[in-house]
Amino acid sequence: MTPTRPVEPPVRFADAEKINPFKLLLDLHDCAVARTATSGRDDALAELALSAAVVSWWTRWQPSMIHAALRAGADLTDIADATGLGASEVVRRWQRWADVQMRLDIGGRPSVDPAEVQAIERRLGPGVNR
Repeated sequence: MTPTRPVEPPVRFADAEKINPFKLLLDLHDCAVARTATSGRDDALAELALSAAVVSWWTRWQPSMIHAALRAGADLTDIADATGLGASEVVRRWQRWADVQMRLDIGGRPSVDPAEVQAIERRLGPGVNR
């Protein structure tokens, strides 16, 4: 059996964003752990590309997780604490996501139930409703 050579991590965002998001996290961890004071240009660029791809992925994924937490009964304070965001930013990100999901037509139905969104808005209180 021939030993396999480890695949070099990408040094460009365009290549890093093609990697499975969970593998991205593992690759980023591996790059960070392997970094030394003498790490070279490609090592630094790989860590930067992987980090940028993780941030991009997470930015798109986070609002759906905020929705899942709201649907599960978490309150705004808990979600703000979990995300490190202010409550108004949590609401802004969730509302923007919910607006898109309610307009998204999948087989004649929105991606998310408008009644569910309205119930969450009522629970969050005044100033959240559209």
